[in-house]
Amino acid sequence: MLSIDDVTVAWGGFTLLDHISFHISQSDRIGLVGKNGAGKSTLMKLIMGIQNPTSGHIDRPPRLTIGYLPQLMEHNRGRTVLEETMGVFQESKADDAEIDEITVQLASRDDYESPEYAALIERLSELNDRASLAGGDPPEVQARKTLLGLGFRDDELGRLTETFSQGWNMRIELAKILLRRPDLLMLDEPTNHLDLESIEWLEDYLKTRKGSLLLVSHDRKFLDNTTNRTVEIMLGHIHDYKVPYTKYLELRAERIAQQTAAYENQRRMIQKTEEFIQAFRYKPTKSNQVQSRIKALEKLDRIEIDETDNVRLTVKFPPAPRAGDTVYKASGLTAGYPQKVVFRNAEIDIRRGEKVALVGRNGEGKTTLMRIITGELPPLEGDSRLGHNVSIGYYAQNQDEVLDKTETVFGTLDRIATGEMRTKLRDLLAQFLFRGEDIDKRVNVLSGGERARLGMARLMLKNHNLLALDEPTNHMDIKSKDILKQALKAYDGTLVVVSHDRDFLDGLVDKLYEFRDGRVYEHLGGVSDFLARRRIENLGELERITAPEKKEKREEAARPAPDREKIRRDRRIKNRISYLEAEIEKLEARMKEIEAVLSAPGPDDDIMELTRSYLECKRELDTKTEEWGSLID
Repeated sequence: MLSIDDVTVAWGGFTLLDHISFHISQSDRIGLVGKNGAGKSTLMKLIMGIQNPTSGHIDRPPRLTIGYLPQLMEHNRGRTVLEETMGVFQESKADDAEIDEITVQLASRDDYESPEYAALIERLSELNDRASLAGGDPPEVQARKTLLGLGFRDDELGRLTETFSQGWNMRIELAKILLRRPDLLMLDEPTNHLDLESIEWLEDYLKTRKGSLLLVSHDRKFLDNTTNRTVEIMLGHIHDYKVPYTKYLELRAERIAQQTAAYENQRRMIQKTEEFIQAFRYKPTKSNQVQSRIKALEKLDRIEIDETDNVRLTVKFPPAPRAGDTVYKASGLTAGYPQKVVFRNAEIDIRRGEKVALVGRNGEGKTTLMRIITGELPPLEGDSRLGHNVSIGYYAQNQDEVLDKTETVFGTLDRIATGEMRTKLRDLLAQFLFRGEDIDKRVNVLSGGERARLGMARLMLKNHNLLALDEPTNHMDIKSKDILKQALKAYDGTLVVVSHDRDFLDGLVDKLYEFRDGRVYEHLGGVSDFLARRRIENLGELERITAPEKKEKREEAARPAPDREKIRRDRRIKNRISYLEAEIEKLEARMKEIEAVLSAPGPDDDIMELTRSYLECKRELDTKTEEWGSLID
C-alpha cells in the first residue's frame, strides 16, 4: 500500500535515518518504537509530505487517504465541539457526489472491456467500501459516540472549542480523524492527553478498525493491544518484527544472543585458522593447506552484531528523611477556583511509605489536588494539612512553563543547587543522559523527553520524603519510563503520582483516588483491580442510566465478579441484537418497495437513483445481517 524506499535524513554531518526501507500493507498495525529523538515523528512527517528526505523516496498511491495526529497542532476556534467534529462529514458528501458522477458515466458507456471502464468500477467499489465502513448511524450519532468515547460529556458538546484546554482540543482532532476512516491512520503519542477510560475506549476502537495503523506510543500495554508488528528505529537503522511490542522485546533479545554466540564461534574459528597459518606459513609440506585457509578467510562472510543503543538513565532517588505516620490528610476538602468548584467534600489520607495514584477524567481535579498539597493553591473549604517533617519534591505537568527556556541545562540545576550537590551536577546530569556539549544546550531547544528528564533531575538536588509527580512519563520513551518506575518502586519515601499510563502504574501504586463527577473516591489495590471494577461499555453510560437501571446495577454488584461481567456482556449483546433486527426489518421493507417500483417503473421514476438506493440498502443489509449472525452464534 505504501513503501518507504532507501530513505535517508541527514543534516549538519548527523544522519538521523540511514537508508531505511519498509512497506506498510493494508492489514498492518505497526508500533513505531525507539528512544526519544530516534526519528519516529520525523518518519511520520516524511510519509505525510510535511518534510522531505535527503535521499530516497516514499511511494504513496494517489488515492490513499491518511489520517495524521501529530504531537502538537493548531486548533480551530469559533465553533462548538460538535460543530467542529461534524465538519468531517463534508468529505463524505464529496464521496457521494463522486459516486453519482461515476454511476452516470457507467450508465452511458458500453466499453466494458476497456481499462478506463475497469478503473471506474474499481473507484466505485472503493468509494462504496468507504461508505460501508462508515456504518449505518447518522453522522451526528457517529460524532456523538466518538466524542463521548474520548471522554466528553453530552452537555459539553455545545461549548466552544476555545473554552477547552489543548489536551481536550487534541481529542476533538482525534475524533475528526477517526470519523474520516482513512486508509492509513498515523497517531503520534495519542494517549498523552487521554485518561485511563478514554485510552481503553480508543484501544477497543483501534482493535476492531479496518485499515492500516502506524502508531507511536510509549504505553507498552496500548502497543501490545493494538498492534501486530513492531518497527524499531535505532541509531538510524530499522529492525522490523511481525509481532507486538512485548513479543518483539523477546525476539530481539534472542536475535542479539544468537548473533553474539555466532560471532564468538566465528571469532574463535578465525583465531585458530590464523594461528595455523602463522605456524605453518613457511613449511613447504603445508603450503597448500596454508593457501587454502588464507583464501577461506578472504571469502568468509564476517558476522556482525547489530548496533544497539545501550545508553540509559541511571535514576536512584536519595534516601527519604523520616516523616510522621500521616504524610497528608484532607477532611471535607472542597477545591477549585472562584469561577468553578472542581470537587467537594473529599476525604484523603496518605500514610508514610504509601504509593498513591490520582486517576480520573481530565479536568476533574487531579492537578488541583496536587497544587493544594504543594501549597500553591488554598482550599475553598475544609481542612488540608501536611504531616510532621514532610519535605515535598514536586514535578509539575507543565515543564514548558516551569523551566526557564533561556537557561542552559547546567544552569537550570546550578541556579538552585546548594552545598555538596554543586560539585556533583555534571554526574547527576549524566545520569539523565546529558553529557558533554548537551549540558550547554538552552532549554528552548530540548525535546519534550529531554525537558522531562531535566525536570526529574531537579528533584534529585534535595532529599524529599514526599514526591508529588504530575504526569512524569509524558514524552518519556519506554526504556526511560521503565527505569523511572523501578527507581520509584525502590524509593523509601511516599509517592503521589498523576498518570494515565497503565503499565507505569501497574505494580507501582497500592492505592488510588479516583476523581469523578465532582467527588473523590478511594480505591485500595492496584490499577488493574481498579480498571476491572470500573470497566463499562460506554463512558457516557454512567450519566444516562435510569433509576431502574441503577437498581439493577446494585443487584449486579452483589453477585460474584464473573457473574456480573457475564450479565453485562449478555445485556449488551441482547440490546445490539434487538437494534440489528429492527434495522434489518426496515432495510428489507425499503428494498421491497424499490423492487416493486423497478418491476413496473413510471415515467417520473428515476431508475438510476432507485438502483443506487437499492444497492446501498443491500450493502447495509449484508453488513448488519453478518453482524447479527455472529452475535446469534
